[in-house]
This record gives sequence, structure tokens and C-alpha cells, in this order.
Amino acid sequence: MNNQKIIRWGIIGCGNVTEVKSGPAYQKTKGFELIAVMRRDPLKVKDFALRHNITKYYTNADELINDTEVDAIYIATPPDTHEYYAKKVSESGKPCCIEKPLAPSYKESLSILESFKENKVPLFVAYYRRSLPRFKQVKSWINNHLIGEIRHINLHLNKPANELDLSQQYNWRTDERIATGGYFDDLASHAIDLIEFLLGNISTAYGVSVNQQGLYSAKDAVSACWLHKNGITGSGNWNFGCSKSTDRVEIFGNQGKIEFSVFEEHPLKLITKEKQQEFIIDNPENIQLYHVRNIKEHLLGNLKHPSTGDTAVHTAWVMDKILGKI
Repeated sequence: MNNQKIIRWGIIGCGNVTEVKSGPAYQKTKGFELIAVMRRDPLKVKDFALRHNITKYYTNADELINDTEVDAIYIATPPDTHEYYAKKVSESGKPCCIEKPLAPSYKESLSILESFKENKVPLFVAYYRRSLPRFKQVKSWINNHLIGEIRHINLHLNKPANELDLSQQYNWRTDERIATGGYFDDLASHAIDLIEFLLGNISTAYGVSVNQQGLYSAKDAVSACWLHKNGITGSGNWNFGCSKSTDRVEIFGNQGKIEFSVFEEHPLKLITKEKQQEFIIDNPENIQLYHVRNIKEHLLGNLKHPSTGDTAVHTAWVMDKILGKI
């Protein structure tokens, strides 16, 4: 594949995430071409393909996977189907990117990774924050010791119940069979993965989780503490039934502090004894753009992608430790 000029992609599952966040990133990356999509609903998949100028569309994933013109595959279905589709892709020998979280559990995530390693196929996971300029800037400050030795990190995410929650209509993101932690699985996985990118792997983690509102079957409140391998301590709180949204991360060093948000595009803050600075680094319109570009560079042998099956499996392990599943 390294010798090919164009790598042709297919997408399994063309739902909301592929409309702006990810799908166009594959079309805008030089050397990539998005030629096929799959969704079980024939009208919706045809509509997506026509709107995005994609030549092929399927309602059967096997047909897309086995299409000889498709070189690589992006799986963008709900997490409970990731293992099923991922193993088919790994057996096809085609490089793959899977939406996050990699799977609903560490066990399933590990099974996916082992399949790709056994078949010697590249596996990427859409923890795209590892590739975003705003977070690479934070990592640069840490690596350059601008706040000295790191002592502790604190994460805080609150959100009110949304209209879908209050209506109690079905939502796979809050179905405990698919996502035990509900929005924690969907959102905190981004944060946990990001802080491991910034501060190194977590060696142990503990948590308590509960359903406070009774609006759905999954958990809606989680508190956690952990220890990074390098001795940095961490704590986090996620609640999806509060009156006001909060999205704040604080990294404390012995010479200062860094503040930023995981999801909102608030300014990055670098606070030392001498001064406080704010930096605005906007995200791209298609937020997975840098992540997708890094996939291309990895496949060409120019760099190692920061978000692989190995890193995503460790994130899954931390998530399961916090939820008490392992």
C-alpha cells in the first residue's frame, strides 16, 4: 500500500459523526479518496452518497469489505457492533480506523486488537484529540517544563439532561447494554485517552458510578481517581444531570498550572508565578482532519500515528477500571 498514489476508503455506518466530523476529512486528505459507504437503510445510504459525491453505496457491510476497489475501511457504527465488523475487516487485510470507544468493554477491545495483530493489519482509533493542534500545544508546554514537574490533573465535566434524555426515547448512547457508563463511555473516553497522551499511561484507577436521574438504564454520574505510571495523581468527575455545563481540565505543576477544556474551544491558559497567558487555537471545520492526515502519513511510513489499537485498548482498560467492570 505504501507504493499506491491513492488509498481508497469505504465507511461502514454513515451516521451523524460522518457528516461533518469525519467523512469530509477523508475526502480532503491528499492521497485519500472516499469511494464507498454502507448503511442498512437503503434510502439513507443513497442520500448520504449523493450529498457527499460518493460513487458506491451498500446496505451490506460484507459487500463493502470485499469490494476489491476499497483499500481501507473506517467503521463508524455504534460500539456494540465494532468487534463484529472489525474482525471481518482484519481478516480482509485492509487497514482500518474504528470510531471511539473501540468497543463497549476492555475484553472486546483487546479481542479486536489481537485480531488485527494476528493478521498484521494496521489499526487506528478515532481518538482524534491526540492529533489536534490545541492539545499538541498543551503537550509541548508539559514537555518543555513550563509549569515545572507535574503533580496532579483534575477533570470536571457536567452537562444538563438534554431533550432526548428527558423524553426517555431510545438512545443507544444511554443503553447500558451498549454503553454501561452512558455518556461517560462516549465523552470521558475522549478525556481519559487525551490525558494519557499528555501525561503517560495510567497504572491504576478506581471509581464510583451511579444512575441518579432514572432517565435511562446507563450510569449518569461517575467519580474517579487514578495514578499515572510516572507518579502523577489524577481525579475526575462526570455528571450528566446538572443545571449548568462545565468542561474544565487543570494540570498542576510545582511552578504553575495549565487549564483547558476537552470539548469546548475555550482559550488554553498557561499560568505561572510570573504571568497568566491565554492562547486561542481553533479546531478545523472537520475535526478529524489532522487525525486522518496522520493515518495517511503512518501508512506511508512517515510517522507513527498517536492513536492506535494499542493506545485505545489501554484507554478501554482504564474506563473499565473506573466503572468497576474489571
